[in-house]
Amino acid sequence: MREPSPVGVPCGVLFLCTGNAGRSILAEAMLNHVGGPRFRAYSAGSRPKGTVNPRALALLRHLAIDTAGLASKSWDAFAGPVAPRIDIVITLCDSIAGQACPVWPGQPMRAHWSLSDPTAADGPEAGLAQAWSDVGERVRRGVEALCALPLAGLDRGSLQARIEAIGAVLADPGAEAAA
Repeated sequence: MREPSPVGVPCGVLFLCTGNAGRSILAEAMLNHVGGPRFRAYSAGSRPKGTVNPRALALLRHLAIDTAGLASKSWDAFAGPVAPRIDIVITLCDSIAGQACPVWPGQPMRAHWSLSDPTAADGPEAGLAQAWSDVGERVRRGVEALCALPLAGLDRGSLQARIEAIGAVLADPGAEAAA
């Protein structure tokens, strides 16, 4: 007998970064944009900045992705009894990957996609814009790879491995064969 899908429909995905102002916001908006009815994305942070980085919003608008409703919020909003169902938690910054996370209802799968912080870039405007463009491209590739997974055709262990492999590819483009 075939094992039931380890995720619901839509598959709830929570992207985490410490400040929830840039990378996780990009991932939330992009997955909601391209994920169709199969995915519902959220984002949060352990120490949210309280505002979304204007460069993240500008990048999303440039890509014609809706920015309405995007907000920097605490991960505590996703740990309570009235939280939306989360099937997958993906950390995007290295500092949050090592933190003790709240207990998420339903024991979602976890993976880490290491993405550099574009707010750490300095120098001339062209360099800052390139840092945001680069991280946006990596987020897009990760989101598209996630959307391409046959969610209903994978058991929990296989799905977990595939989500982790996406993170390896994002960290090392030479690892693409592993995904």
